[in-house]
Amino acid sequence: MVAHVTTVALAGIQAVPVEVQVSVASGMPSFAVVGLADKAVAESRERVRAALGAIALALPPKRITVNLAPADLVKEGSHYDLPIAVGLMVAIGALPADAAEEHLVLGELGLDGRISPVTGVLPAAIAAGRAEKSLICPAANGSEAAWAGQVEVVAPDHLLALVNHLKGTQVLAPPEPRLADDTADAPDLQDIKGQEAAKRALEIAAAGGHNLLMIGPPGAGKSMLAQRLAGILPPLAPEEALETSLIASVAGELAGGRVSRRRPFRDPHHSASMAALVGGGMKAKPGEAALAHNGVLFLDELPEFQRQVLDALRQPVESGECVVARANHHVTYPARFQLVAAMNPCRCGYLSDPERACTRAPRCAADYQARISGPMFDRIDLHVEVPEVAAADLALPPPAEGSAEVARRVAAARAIQADRYADTPDVRVNARADGQVLEAAAKPDAAGQQLLSDATDRLRLSARGYHRVLRVARTIADLAGTGQVGRVHLAEALGYRRIVLER
Repeated sequence: MVAHVTTVALAGIQAVPVEVQVSVASGMPSFAVVGLADKAVAESRERVRAALGAIALALPPKRITVNLAPADLVKEGSHYDLPIAVGLMVAIGALPADAAEEHLVLGELGLDGRISPVTGVLPAAIAAGRAEKSLICPAANGSEAAWAGQVEVVAPDHLLALVNHLKGTQVLAPPEPRLADDTADAPDLQDIKGQEAAKRALEIAAAGGHNLLMIGPPGAGKSMLAQRLAGILPPLAPEEALETSLIASVAGELAGGRVSRRRPFRDPHHSASMAALVGGGMKAKPGEAALAHNGVLFLDELPEFQRQVLDALRQPVESGECVVARANHHVTYPARFQLVAAMNPCRCGYLSDPERACTRAPRCAADYQARISGPMFDRIDLHVEVPEVAAADLALPPPAEGSAEVARRVAAARAIQADRYADTPDVRVNARADGQVLEAAAKPDAAGQQLLSDATDRLRLSARGYHRVLRVARTIADLAGTGQVGRVHLAEALGYRRIVLER
């Protein structure tokens, strides 16, 4: 007899159906798993054998063959344990022949029969819904699977509980979708004294989804400002939360199966490799750029990152996707993040301080800046200088305006943009507007157009730089509640052009 059980293989955030075919035939006793399985799948033989023994089921002394079809698709991970075990129980008659026909099954087995959590349950649940099947998954992943919508979810914590449920002697309660606790205290802008220009740039970046670079000496508050950006951004829309959770599910970072409405904030160390930042490795896992989808990717000490790693970010910044191409993998992860970076003006950090600057100034600044390519600089909309905070500012009481007040203005500006780009859902915010959409949305008045033309000639702005100024000016006008971009908005936007690091 050959038993058939459906499971999935993960290709990025897509779940590809895989049929587990289990044959128990006469012959020399053996247990073989075929179908381009990796080592974790091949080792499932011992886990399945021990788990079945834990519920008093012994494998017959026969020739057992497990085929994972399609055979030319790479199978990775431990989630094949449970479908193999279910297929074996059907093949030896411990479960009815039709017990698993309408289910999509995945889960890892412990030696004592417990069902352990696995990655990728949310995309598997969505795939089950498309195939009009119910889902069997570990209890620890039940809440995650419940977010897939109209999908029946069976989430046992032990193999015996699943057997009893499939036999009809026990009914497992369906899991409930759960939200993460987003009420925890987040860093507030009230903690930062002084730095009004940098706070203004942070508000503009949040309102329009613009990339931001902060340049200043050590201890000026660049990291503190970046950490407070997530607190002034609007919460994730339901479809955005689902997209972000799909990536977190594949990466195994959806804690407790709880979906969060808070925008992700990722801050990798500057020693991160290319695979860690943009995705890759043996299993083509998502990197920090994909995990920051719909949120913020903060790169502190920007010039300390490897040059080739930073250049690998140029495509995701432009296209909103990370394409991981390997010999045995070719997957695409959504990565529409907001890039926020911080850097010192030179290696020692005190370029503008005559008492502490190194003797190699301004050469040290030019060398330090040269670690970042021009095209990478050109993809950052806002460049702002963050000077050292004066002692007089530190002695002042906390500012009256905090993150809550700024967040309200940001939300109002985002609402204006949502109405403006209602017919172009791929745009959503000003930072993504381009071409005719940008020209229609950010057409300046006569005085503004004259200023922009003069600035383009004198500052030798590239075409990307020209459009960048228009996008930032459109956001500034939205924050002011103004319908048309004017001269004052363009003048402020031009102030955020690239800073040349020289003494």
